[in-house]
Amino acid sequence: MLKRSRLFGQKTRVTFALPADRPEGVVSVVGDFNDWRPGHHELLRRRSGIRSVSIILPPGAHRFRYLATGGLWFDDESADLIDDHGSVVHL
Repeated sequence: MLKRSRLFGQKTRVTFALPADRPEGVVSVVGDFNDWRPGHHELLRRRSGIRSVSIILPPGAHRFRYLATGGLWFDDESADLIDDHGSVVHL
């Protein structure tokens, strides 16, 4: 699930969130905004029963995927676009 919050100027805080237990193990969001580096933006467990990470992004299209323990890559069903190359959020 994606949540967008407009900030100062043209920046937007995007929160990437998943259930706390699915998939099992560590999950990070990996995309063009972090040079596709696994583990750089790891989703952390919250008291609300989800795990999430927030990233401040400039306007434009940003491509990303999730990477879970064991090399499981998957897309976000709430993304603006999903194609053969992953998920896209437009800001």
